[in-house]
Amino acid sequence: GTVISQAPSNGFQCATCHDNLDEFTRYEVTEVKFPSGATIDSGDLDTNLCMNCHQGRQSGKSVDTAIGDAEADVVTEGLRFLNPHYFAAGATRFGAEANGAYQYEGKEYVGLFEHDEEAAQCSDCHMTHGLEVDAETCIECHEEVETAEDLKNIRYNYVDYDGDGEDEEGLYFEEETMLEMLYAAIQSYATETVGTGIVYDAHTNPYFFIDTNGNGTADPEEVNGDNRYATWTPRLLRAAYNYQWASKDPGSFAHNGQYIIQTLYDSLEDLGADVSAMTRP
Repeated sequence: GTVISQAPSNGFQCATCHDNLDEFTRYEVTEVKFPSGATIDSGDLDTNLCMNCHQGRQSGKSVDTAIGDAEADVVTEGLRFLNPHYFAAGATRFGAEANGAYQYEGKEYVGLFEHDEEAAQCSDCHMTHGLEVDAETCIECHEEVETAEDLKNIRYNYVDYDGDGEDEEGLYFEEETMLEMLYAAIQSYATETVGTGIVYDAHTNPYFFIDTNGNGTADPEEVNGDNRYATWTPRLLRAAYNYQWASKDPGSFAHNGQYIIQTLYDSLEDLGADVSAMTRP
């Protein structure tokens, strides 16, 4: 006697969120403990329920713990890439409070991105079961959005964060340029400082591999566990971790774009890249 009008997201079962499959009441999650050790209550039980999974599996503190007191530019035995996992939107949205991305010492980072009263909780913007973004919510306020494909064009100020001369492009594209620059800086550092080239493949764990032929591209024969990148310095690990964090939250520009741009800027600066034309939020 039940009609399911919206298919659940691939991989979800009803019991993922519902504690009673007769009444379909949801688990009451009053607070969420993040990998950094931070405990956060969003003020909304459903958002807390979402964040219980969408928090990542590592944190900036995990990176610091792995590094210990190792010197920044010295290859450290036993140091490995820490994968924060994907879709860590809850941690991104709470920024410095959750400390999901790596936060550099001496820098200030924004906390919760509150957005708007009508778009304050996960289910305000995302379909409850399918999880896709409900573009109609965005269209009400953002004149540059007419369809879901336009979401990348959203921005709320005209600061040229990435320094490319475009101050009206969507915040997504500001992040995208900085990600490209960070990957180039990671590769340059690995080759010039570490002495072992590095390549990245977004679809294959552990994601970073040795560039055996030196062409700067992740070729099929290089993307395998036996060829994983293993000569990590603390400086390289910090930057690679932030690169992965931003790459694996495709909605980060909407969840907390300024926090992500701060971490990308600081990673670039720490690697010695030229950030003179950029603007750090």
